Amino acid sequence: MSDRLAVLPQYLLPKQALTLIAGRFASAQAGRFTTSAIRRFVAQYGVDMQEAANPDITSYATFNDFFTRALRPGARPLAQADVVCPVDGAVSQMGPIAHDQIFQAKGHHYSTTALLGGDAAMAAPFDDGSFATIYLSPRDYHRIHMPCAGRLLSMVHVPGDLFSVNPLTARGVPGLFARNERVVCLFDTPLGRMALVLVGATIVGSMATVWHGQVNPPRPGRLVRWDYADREITLGQGEEMGRFMLGSTVVLLFQRGAVQFEPGWVPLRHTRLGEAMARRLHA
Repeated sequence: MSDRLAVLPQYLLPKQALTLIAGRFASAQAGRFTTSAIRRFVAQYGVDMQEAANPDITSYATFNDFFTRALRPGARPLAQADVVCPVDGAVSQMGPIAHDQIFQAKGHHYSTTALLGGDAAMAAPFDDGSFATIYLSPRDYHRIHMPCAGRLLSMVHVPGDLFSVNPLTARGVPGLFARNERVVCLFDTPLGRMALVLVGATIVGSMATVWHGQVNPPRPGRLVRWDYADREITLGQGEEMGRFMLGSTVVLLFQRGAVQFEPGWVPLRHTRLGEAMARRLHA
């Protein structure tokens, strides 16, 4: 069966309704039912609770509390590197941006302008730059951290679809990451401009940032922008910047000539938060 045929049912599913139901369940304080659901999830996906700051499954009041659990101190030491990996996950794709085209999967590309919500001026600095797309599976740690120090310039909530973002769907749905709901965060960094995009997916109840809190819901159905250029919101390398309520994908964009990825960084490679990701190319 072709990848496009395999993902056809996703076009028919009521994805928004499923996401709403999942979000309500994940935020519900349901006592023993919540604990039982967490216990089954841990067993099914092989979640290592010994890495959690709080390994006691019974202490989490909601599924979201468990899913966005903190790591114990020292669980993800930061490498001495210009750019560190911002999440646990697996590399979906990475490499050069061909003018403004980002490679998604064989036969599929999408533009930086589309990814960033249609803002050509925001996208222009990333022409011929570099990108990395990292998929977070259900078992992964779901907080996102800064790959390098940065000052926040703007954030945009872009409405969109809620397809799954797993590798099969990436191969079967054209422009997947530029059509799903997403939160675009633009930073000024020692490497130049950097975009960090949180991409939503089916049953991803919400996304949040440390400076704003929960971004969605609400879902107003239109693009919403926040400007922070006149504020000093600065995050250090390795600091938490946001989180997913249930799994999804992060897309990173760097300017032309800014970084070179570390040897061994290739598609399908598993990643860990804090490991060396890239080195700076210019002073």
